[in-house]
Amino acid sequence: MNKITPLAPTMSIIHHSPDPQHIFTYSPGVCVLKSGRIIATLDTLDSRNGEKIGYIYISDDGGKSWRFVTNFPFYHARPFISGDSVYIIGHYDKLMIIRSDDEGETWSEASVLDENSWHQAPCNVLHAKGNVYLVMERVTEKLNVWAVSVLAPVLMRAKEGTDLLKRENWTFASEITFKSSINPEDLNYFGAPFYPFEFDKVTEVAPGRYYHPMGWLESNVVQYTDPNHIWYDEKGCTFHIWMRAHTGSTNIAAMIKVVEIEDGTMTTAFEKAPTGKPIVYFPFPGGQMKFHIIYDEKTKLYWLLSTQSTDSAVKAALLPKERYDLPDNERQRLVLHFSKNCIDWVFAGLVDKGVKACESRHYASMDILGDDLIILSRSGDENALNPHQTDMISAHKIENFRDLVY
Repeated sequence: MNKITPLAPTMSIIHHSPDPQHIFTYSPGVCVLKSGRIIATLDTLDSRNGEKIGYIYISDDGGKSWRFVTNFPFYHARPFISGDSVYIIGHYDKLMIIRSDDEGETWSEASVLDENSWHQAPCNVLHAKGNVYLVMERVTEKLNVWAVSVLAPVLMRAKEGTDLLKRENWTFASEITFKSSINPEDLNYFGAPFYPFEFDKVTEVAPGRYYHPMGWLESNVVQYTDPNHIWYDEKGCTFHIWMRAHTGSTNIAAMIKVVEIEDGTMTTAFEKAPTGKPIVYFPFPGGQMKFHIIYDEKTKLYWLLSTQSTDSAVKAALLPKERYDLPDNERQRLVLHFSKNCIDWVFAGLVDKGVKACESRHYASMDILGDDLIILSRSGDENALNPHQTDMISAHKIENFRDLVY
């Protein structure tokens, strides 16, 4: 029997760190314009001084080559289209955004949409009902631990074609956080959390390996358009937010919903099963790591780009030195799935994988270019410091990706 052949092992390098031991490459975002031009965003972190810098690159040949355009003063950014303009939204503590009116050649000064502290990786953007929808996560409380328990995923809505540099053109949904909404004691029989924890402390699971309080982060927004779906809303006013679930185990994602009210406000709440019981988690391939969901109108399918884990049941104390963090934090295999309902996922293929632990393929973003899928990965080569502190952003193409459906 033949081994699975990667779908896109050939890559072009968008950005490579000049100093892999100190300057790390993060947060690839991608947007395909109507002309076929590809806008790529990424950021770097200099561990010596904490400096974070955003970068914009352009490709006009389908991702084969990339041209640097400019830097921008925030990170965790994603590019998206609204009307005839291209925007990039992200944060540097504050929520920030820039715009281009010439397909990415020149960019505005950064506008501040909110002065609070924000978070979010470059996940998806949804266009529906003449609006743009995306999720950013507000940090509702300062903690001395990884603060995913107090992130509030906020669905943001703006009318297509309006000036999205202006705060008044955005509507923000109401907020809930994991810490304020969920009692972990109620999560019986699901194995979450996998390790003991307290909301304000870090637990040492094994020498030098730590578990931070459970929570959710890195949110995608989807809308169910199939009238047969159990959560279909015939008025088109319900959106579901799928989030990376930080539990200590793998292949689980968290889900909440947002409902648009007649007065234009948006209310965030938990979805419910037919029994009336609230839903927090669903089985989800790669839900332990940042993932990316897009909806393809031609196939009427959701496509999922996520990280595959192969060895999360190993004892933490027995992990090799080159493995980053805890057993659920494996980052070498980037995989693709499709689904008709965002619940049941069908394996489409292995996008690419690294050979050594430091050769990561993770935290990826994607967009559709004609019949092809353009994928940007936070990647590492043999010079990367570790699987998390990566040293390059790579571009991959899956040609005729719809042929993968079976």
